[in-house]
Amino acid sequence: MAKRKVDFENRCFQKRWEAEYLFANIDGKAMCLVCGAHVAVLKKYNMRRHYETKHEDKYKHMDIQQKLKKVEEFKKSLMVKQRMSRKAASQSEAAVKASFIVAEEIAKSGRPFTEGEFLKCCMIKVCEVLCPDQKQAFLNVSLSRNTVAGHICELATDLQIQLFERGKNFIAYSLAVDVSADITGMAQLTIFIRGVDSSLCVTEELLDMRSMHGTTTGKDIFEAVSKCVNDMKLPWDKLTGLTTDGTPSMCMEESGLVGRMCEKMKRENCIGELIVYHSIIHQETLCSKALKMEHVMYTVIQIVNFIRDKGLNHCQFKSFLEEIYSELGDLSYHTEVRWLSHEKVLRFFELRETICQFMKSKGKDSTVLLDEKWLCELAFLCDITKHLTALNLQLQGRDSVITDMYDAVNAFQVKLKLWDIQMKQGNLSHFPCCQTIMNQVSTTVFSHTYFGDKLNTLHTEFIRRFVKFEGQKFNFELLSNPFAIDVRKAPVNIQMELIELQCSSTLKAKYDSVGPVHFSRFIPKTMPQLRLQAAQMLCMFGSTYVREHVFSVIKVNKSAHRSLLTDEQFHSILRVSTAQNLTSNIDELVSKKIGQTSASDKMA
Repeated sequence: MAKRKVDFENRCFQKRWEAEYLFANIDGKAMCLVCGAHVAVLKKYNMRRHYETKHEDKYKHMDIQQKLKKVEEFKKSLMVKQRMSRKAASQSEAAVKASFIVAEEIAKSGRPFTEGEFLKCCMIKVCEVLCPDQKQAFLNVSLSRNTVAGHICELATDLQIQLFERGKNFIAYSLAVDVSADITGMAQLTIFIRGVDSSLCVTEELLDMRSMHGTTTGKDIFEAVSKCVNDMKLPWDKLTGLTTDGTPSMCMEESGLVGRMCEKMKRENCIGELIVYHSIIHQETLCSKALKMEHVMYTVIQIVNFIRDKGLNHCQFKSFLEEIYSELGDLSYHTEVRWLSHEKVLRFFELRETICQFMKSKGKDSTVLLDEKWLCELAFLCDITKHLTALNLQLQGRDSVITDMYDAVNAFQVKLKLWDIQMKQGNLSHFPCCQTIMNQVSTTVFSHTYFGDKLNTLHTEFIRRFVKFEGQKFNFELLSNPFAIDVRKAPVNIQMELIELQCSSTLKAKYDSVGPVHFSRFIPKTMPQLRLQAAQMLCMFGSTYVREHVFSVIKVNKSAHRSLLTDEQFHSILRVSTAQNLTSNIDELVSKKIGQTSASDKMA
């Protein structure tokens, strides 16, 4: 015979048991109003036994009416305790939530964990002035160093779990891998992910960061990246693109990360091709090196550093500028050659005559500042750097997609071709500094052919470095304007869907209204191949925003004063402070901290 289960007996609490045994029905369970104990099974025998053995001697002299009155007193007392308990729990919950919020802000601002104690001290002093009756609430907020560090780690874990859950829905994703050294000399491997789910929503986040305690060979980097992909349970067959920083350990075909990743995908029987490319902004910076005009910048930097390095010289120069009523402002300090920071230093060109007079007054050789050929090169460098900086700004930004960046680079190549032709024809419309210097030197000094060849060299370098993107031109056009694609040139697997898309006036109207980037989300689910193609392009890294943000966070947090952070703490700070598409579930974390309300608190 099967054993009876109490749950199936439908036992009900009898109202008369309140007066007889001083028990009450609390959340479906019988609870003694005197001591708060519960009985295991809701039946008369259990309650009677508890009453007779625990409380009968104290209450046996009372009649039924007196016991009922006592029951009401017990209930009122219980309700008061409940309200106080709920209020205390509410205050405790608010204090813990405030602690999490402050910890998150500390992580995002790159401040040390001990900043929490300082902030709490400030809050209490403000509270004493504005709302002294609320001081205890502020005192309840725990912001010690250990608490702040722990909260940041919990926030980071929550974000990692969210990313793990989102990764399950990715239909395509790309990775970006960089290696940089912190202030302690430790190599930090940063791995970023840009994934697209079935709704064609993009998630771009820091996937993981690994401290490379040993060597940083291609094998070491591959093993770290491979472990990260496997730990996150990301399918290898959905990996579409890989962006690297261009170092040999990354790019070598056999022993580098790229070669090993391609080999790994073959072993995993992945059908798709892995699109490997160098960071677009870094490529653009390297292209500018082809001008080979470092000798001009070297002279500029030497003079600027002479003026700024000596405090007295700098003050005298500022006074000197004021004396001659210069309105061009002060010089920027420049200590290292970074092409994309040249534009500010090349205000030198506008101050060249003033600087020449000042250098003469200090007894310094200023012959180069009078050299007409050198001044022509300075003017050209000033103009072309301005154009390169404009391109660099186009390539920056948080929400750029790779097709936008490809279009910007392609447009710049066309501009270079035009400028080359115009320069050799003597047309300096787009080179104002060159136009200025042309009016001051003889026509034989300014060589249009020489600078035209410089522009041609730069154009050739852009073509060479961005040749891989030309191979993806069709895919880029398919994402940016699918209605203009020649169906005959499209892959067979998307031809039928592409015809249906191009013949839909409704979809064409939607494309015109929302634009190419957002239109991909409106491609019907009846066109799965087109949606997959769009996802594979959307997941490719276009912007370097998140990577640049991470590097700036590394620089701020791994300073000389914070070099003792543990790897876990450091990585947690990075994850919290660089989160883009994810938001910490602070309320959920708080609820886990507080715990569940007891059964006695549920009486209402």
